[in-house]
Amino acid sequence: MIQIDAQLVKRLREMTDAGMMECKNALVETEGDIDKAIDYLREKGLSKAAKKADRVASEGIISVKVAPDFSHAIMLEINSETDFVAKNDGFKELVKKTSELVYEASKTSLVAGLETLEKISIDGASYHEYLKAQIAKVGENIVVRRITGLNGTQNTIVNGYAHSNARVGVLISIGFSDKKNAQSCIELARSLCMHIAAMRPQTLCYKSFESEFVQKEKVALIAELQKENEEAKRLGKPLKNIPQYVSRFEISDEILKHQENLFKEELKKQGKPEAIWNKIIPGQLDRFLADNTLIDQRLTLLGQFFVMDDKKTIAQVLEEKSKELNDKIEVIEYLRFELGEGIEKKVENFAEEVAAQMK
Repeated sequence: MIQIDAQLVKRLREMTDAGMMECKNALVETEGDIDKAIDYLREKGLSKAAKKADRVASEGIISVKVAPDFSHAIMLEINSETDFVAKNDGFKELVKKTSELVYEASKTSLVAGLETLEKISIDGASYHEYLKAQIAKVGENIVVRRITGLNGTQNTIVNGYAHSNARVGVLISIGFSDKKNAQSCIELARSLCMHIAAMRPQTLCYKSFESEFVQKEKVALIAELQKENEEAKRLGKPLKNIPQYVSRFEISDEILKHQENLFKEELKKQGKPEAIWNKIIPGQLDRFLADNTLIDQRLTLLGQFFVMDDKKTIAQVLEEKSKELNDKIEVIEYLRFELGEGIEKKVENFAEEVAAQMK
């Protein structure tokens, strides 16, 4: 039998929240391949998701700056090694100055990358030299990790939001046809930014999914629900419905029409007057879609229920706003940064560290 390193088991457990023995067995079954082990646990319903994979303990600040006329906005992430430095006034000033540089450059064209930033002049020197001086001053490495931005057009506005802890930032672009609706879109965009910061959608809508991805997620989701139902049954609690579909990607117009006909047949059996069917069926179809698009609700912005009104999806919020303004209001694009996502932090052994310093 293949020998599994304890650190690998620990890492898998942190990424999936599965039990220690379950993680070890998964790694044995997959011959130590951690990505395959994650899939194995999900298919067995033992992991809700690899939800801790991106919760790395890096420090720093996410900064967002939006133009007063909402024509453009920028967002950047600057990392430090420790939380102590991230909270330091000097580091905050560095972030502020860097944000201003990027923002000014974005008025004509968005900063292409970190190499472009390094050549921009600040305090009589290149940004590269300025950053080196700041690193020497604090005695700790500082990295401008990533920069992004959005520019509006005649029929789009951009807005942004940085959470109060400076660990999450969002930019969004909203489109419209009539300029007089720009102000309403600015306010909506701010609310949607806050939703995105909280709910962490991974893509705009189900149309970006591929069939293989949906089927893989479907297997994992059904296994998860079945596992939860086992526990609910043991505790005498209501069981969760196992859906036939998991994404709007799977639900064609023909399927919706068939479902509508089934609702009509049921209403007829119940003796409901045909004159009121049109008032009942839309709500039934909405419920059907809500029950059969669980992956969309987890992963897509338009499929999620709005945090400020959990009776409506973001798609429904946009549809209502469009009717209210007699316009077509849509999310063109959004960008989300979370501090340190994707960075592997070095695992330190405290005892070994102390021993090394004593040599």
